[in-house]
Amino acid sequence: MKQLITLLAACSVVLIAGATFANPDVSQTYKTLVDGRGNISLPIEFRRSWSFLGTWSIANADVELGSAASGHGAAGLHNVYVQPDAITAYRKTGEFPDGTVLIKELLKATTGSMTTGTVSWGQTVEGWFVMVKDRHNRFPDNPLWGNGWGWVLFNAADPQKPVTTNYKTECNGCHIPARQTDWIYIEGYPVLHGD
Repeated sequence: MKQLITLLAACSVVLIAGATFANPDVSQTYKTLVDGRGNISLPIEFRRSWSFLGTWSIANADVELGSAASGHGAAGLHNVYVQPDAITAYRKTGEFPDGTVLIKELLKATTGSMTTGTVSWGQTVEGWFVMVKDRHNRFPDNPLWGNGWGWVLFNAADPQKPVTTNYKTECNGCHIPARQTDWIYIEGYPVLHGD
């Protein structure tokens, strides 16, 4: 009987761990991805277990198809991911809950001619821009935290080491137009609105 109880307990731990991996919980962010000083880690395997929010296309007027310039295509694609729980919460409240992590994966695009016409697709990962929602101002002295978020960029060459040193000078400028929507360009994510 004691062995059966031990076996059931072990199975429960495996099932709970599997559910946590399959459905990341925003409440776990500050236990698993952010340390006590506010250093942010890049989540591993986020493409497999997180929800896809949308893609931003970075236009390039000088994309070449073979030897002729086409004037069409994308220089890069930015795919954005978030924990599934954050989408559920956003749909209910219109706000990202504390601990939400947004990951924008930066891809260099390739443009070519296919049966559907001129197309661009992401090919080479260049890096990841990560934002972590902080409703409690946990790290007021850390220059990577402010405006309710933690901000950090990782290059593909070294995904363990962030390259951002100050969000105000390196990140904030691009997000100023979105300050009325919590610094996030939510118009690019129809899933947040139930579409």
